[in-house]
Amino acid sequence: MRVAIIGTGYVGLTTAVALAYVGHEVTGVDKDLEKIRVVGSFRSPIYEPGLEELMELSRGNLRFSLDLRPSVADADVIMIAVGTPSKPNGQADNRYVEAAAREVAEGLIEGRTYTLVIKSTVPIGTNRRVSHIVDKVLAERGVKGRVRVHVASNPEFLREGSALRDMLYPDRIVVGAEDPESADVLRRLYRPILEQTFEPPPFLPRPEGYDLPPLITTDPISAEMIKYAANAFLAMKISFINEIATLCEKVGADVTEVARGIGLDPRIGPRFLEAGLGWGGSCFPKDTAALVAMGQELSCPMRLVETTREVNYRQRERAVERLQEVLKGV
Repeated sequence: MRVAIIGTGYVGLTTAVALAYVGHEVTGVDKDLEKIRVVGSFRSPIYEPGLEELMELSRGNLRFSLDLRPSVADADVIMIAVGTPSKPNGQADNRYVEAAAREVAEGLIEGRTYTLVIKSTVPIGTNRRVSHIVDKVLAERGVKGRVRVHVASNPEFLREGSALRDMLYPDRIVVGAEDPESADVLRRLYRPILEQTFEPPPFLPRPEGYDLPPLITTDPISAEMIKYAANAFLAMKISFINEIATLCEKVGADVTEVARGIGLDPRIGPRFLEAGLGWGGSCFPKDTAALVAMGQELSCPMRLVETTREVNYRQRERAVERLQEVLKGV
């Protein structure tokens, strides 16, 4: 399939490279001239183990461009993977997603059917908003009804440092679609990964005992919520073990042994139970803030998520206090 990916940041670039590797013709589009120069020479502007090697292996199916309109015109699938930074109130800022949707709609040609996929982590209801934007632009161009556009949600679950592994050997693939056509297109797009029919890269072998991933098809709003709920739960799990660690210090228990003991319970599991300074990165802070803001806007307070954020902030203060105690008098 011919795929255009708008945005060559962390999510866009790793997605483009992985899809090209499994056999699709992929064009990565970005407005950043320097970034296009770098990725166009098959070098990575970000740190991700194996990314440059996989770019080289995918060279025949992978290209990059500054020009959005010609890139989307010939595509079957168009993915929007631009940033959604936090607003001052914690809400995700959708301006870049909406701007990308307008530009995409300007480049679509008559007589074609497209599947427009929202890959970015976006506020609930964004799919509906993007559909409205696309319809409006097509109407302004006088081609509405002569261009078919199906809008779908396909949230990413990529961990920094393990993004290629997460793309090629995912736990699950989530698709939110209002119509069976777009769900079927995405099923065909991901078929090499769902059925694991591709040859694993020599530096990224298929994990031992790896089971075929399920394809979860649902409505767009539920798909958008799945991403937020997943990240909020993982952040909460980390904050929980950090709070337990503080209590362990008070009573003389070993939090490592406590985490091991509860992690062996299959209902809990061992992952994300390592006590430390707390969580950071680009996703957990932004997504938990967006969930809290969403709850406030809808008069549905997210108390657990709010407390998760408070515990995480307090964890850093506690680390500084401990250092001050140890260094006192030095």
